[in-house]
Amino acid sequence: MTLAAIQNDFRLWLSKADDAAAARIGDGPGLAVYQNNYRVQLMDCLESAYPQSLAWLGDAAFRAVAAHHVDRFAPDSWTIDDYPADFATTLATFYPDDPEVGELAILELALANAFVALDSPVLTTSDLPATDWDRASLRLAPSAKLLTMTTNAAAIWSALAQDEEPPAAALLHAPVTLMTWRHDHISCYRTLDGDEAAIFRSLGDGLGFADICAALADRAGDDAPGGRAGLLLARWATEQCLAFA
Repeated sequence: MTLAAIQNDFRLWLSKADDAAAARIGDGPGLAVYQNNYRVQLMDCLESAYPQSLAWLGDAAFRAVAAHHVDRFAPDSWTIDDYPADFATTLATFYPDDPEVGELAILELALANAFVALDSPVLTTSDLPATDWDRASLRLAPSAKLLTMTTNAAAIWSALAQDEEPPAAALLHAPVTLMTWRHDHISCYRTLDGDEAAIFRSLGDGLGFADICAALADRAGDDAPGGRAGLLLARWATEQCLAFA
């Protein structure tokens, strides 16, 4: 048997408990130890990635979903850090009547991804005076992500993260747009107002300041939207959630 064949059989045994693969390797008590260690590592990975979801659901409920996820999905990346990426979808699938569960997990994942996002120059307040705003285009910073929320999952996350009693799950009166991003090495989130949400969703690969002013005028019927755009620009530069396109 070649090394590649042994490795493939070992992978089949770890991820699928394939008895035929185990027999080819040489079935013995040691294989069960390896498989248990494999599953424990993946379970620990999911618990570490979603601590507030674990706290919200409780140990037993969370680990039941995690065990199902480990059974169905083997790691497919060179790093175990990527393994939790799809677990939010699994949680949402398990709790279709409790949408805050999936949204809480999505928020946790977005905050974690913001923390490890690519470092790159962002718009800061020192850039404002020196920039030619007739020509400049803006886009979201690499760490920034927009999420649509229909529940109070953000309030639940905030309470749990501060070791406070979380509110009861509730649907919002209308969906809101949440932005996650990294500022000064800290993952942040906040709810965007309607103008910001519309502008940020239209940024794409770049949107000029004049286009932002025009978008504000279209939304509000404002004959002088430059002042509102200027205030928003100052806020975004302070938060460092945008970058030059």
